[in-house]
Amino acid sequence: MWPQDPSWKEVLRFAVSCRILTLILQETEHSVDHHAEAFSPPRLAPSGFVDQLVEGLLGGLSRWDAEHFLFIAEHGYLYEHNFAFFPGFPLALLVGTELLRPLRGLLSLRSCLLISAASLNFLFFMLAAVALHDLGCLVLHCPRQAFYAALLFCLSPANVFLAAGYSEALFALLTFSAMGQLERGRVWTSGLLFALATGVRSNGLVNVGFLMHSQCQGFFSSLTMLNPLRQLLKLMASLFLSVFTLGLPFALFQYYAYTQFCLPGSARPIPEPLVQLAVDKDYRIAEGNEPPWCFWDVPIMYSYIQDVYWNVGFLKYYELRQVPNFLLATPVAILVAWATWTYVTTHPWLCLTLGLQRSKNNKTLKKPDLGFLSPQVFVYVVHAAVLLLFGGLCMHVQGR
Repeated sequence: MWPQDPSWKEVLRFAVSCRILTLILQETEHSVDHHAEAFSPPRLAPSGFVDQLVEGLLGGLSRWDAEHFLFIAEHGYLYEHNFAFFPGFPLALLVGTELLRPLRGLLSLRSCLLISAASLNFLFFMLAAVALHDLGCLVLHCPRQAFYAALLFCLSPANVFLAAGYSEALFALLTFSAMGQLERGRVWTSGLLFALATGVRSNGLVNVGFLMHSQCQGFFSSLTMLNPLRQLLKLMASLFLSVFTLGLPFALFQYYAYTQFCLPGSARPIPEPLVQLAVDKDYRIAEGNEPPWCFWDVPIMYSYIQDVYWNVGFLKYYELRQVPNFLLATPVAILVAWATWTYVTTHPWLCLTLGLQRSKNNKTLKKPDLGFLSPQVFVYVVHAAVLLLFGGLCMHVQGR
C-alpha cells in the first residue's frame, strides 16, 4: 500500500525497480540472436575479454537507433543520415566516458560509451520520473494523481527506449524540468532547459508552444494596466525570444551539417572500413558530390534525411503491411483522443478562449477543478492532441 500522499521518494524507489527489471529483461532479449536490417558499423578497435563481457551484458541496449548515438559519440558525424540524431545525447555520453578514463586500459571506447549510456539513462530516467511527479503536483494540485502519472510513465511500454542508448530519457528529463520551471514562473530557466531539449531531439521545437502560451496568458492578465501598447510590445519581444532560443540549437546543427557537406574542404579523414561501409550500404559521406539539399533556398538537411532515408511524410506510412503497427498504437491513440474530448466538453469556454480566459463566471474560479480537469492542464492537452494528429498523419508508428 502506498501512503495517502506519496512523495517523490516513493516515485524514485519505483523508478529504480522498473529500471532494474528492464535491464534484466534486455539481457534476456539480447541472448536471443537475431539479425536486424539496421545501422551496424564495424568495430575498429580490437575487442578484449572485458569488452566482450560488457557487450554481452549491455549489448541489448545498443540496438537500432542506439547504434547511431554510440557511433556519433565515437567517430563524429560521418554519414549523412547520422545527422537525423541530434548531438545532445552523444555529448552527454562523451562526458560520461570521462568518468571511466581510469578503465581505458581495460576497455575500448565503444565499451566505455555503452556503460555510459546504460548508467546515464538509468540516472536520467529516475530524475525524469521525479520531475514528472513534481510537475504533476504543480498542475494537477493532487499529489496522489501526480504519483500515479509518474508510475504510468515508469510502466509505459516505451520504457524500453528510455533504457536503451536512445536520447528519450535525457529529453524527458529536460522537458519535464522545463515545464516545472515554467509553472513556477521561472521563464528564463524554463527557456534554457527547453533549448537544451531541442539540442537533444528535434521535436523539442514543439515545446515553444508552452512558452508562447504562458507569455500570452501574462499579456491578457495585464490588459487592465494603463499602457497596453507597452505590454503588447513586450509580448512581441518575448515571443520572438522564445522562438529564437528554442530554434537556435536546431539552426546551428543544420548549419554544421551544411559546412560538412556543402562547403569545399570541410570533410575530414574517414577510416577505410567506414568508407567501405558507405560504399556497401550506399551511405553518403562528405567527400562525395554535394547532396541536393545543399541547393535549396533554405538548406535544411533534417527534413531531407527524414524523407529520403526514413520515408517520413504525410500519409507515407499508410501501407497494408503496417496494419500491425497501427494496431499496437491504437490504445494510446484512443486514450489521448478520449482525454481530449473529455476535457473539451468539460471546459468548452476555456478551450474556445485557448486557455487565456478560464470562465465567463468568476464565481467558478474560487473552486477550480483538481486533477486532470484543472484549467492548468489545457496547454498539455493541446500538446498531446497536436502530437497525436501530427504523428498519426506524418510519422512512423514506431517513432511515436
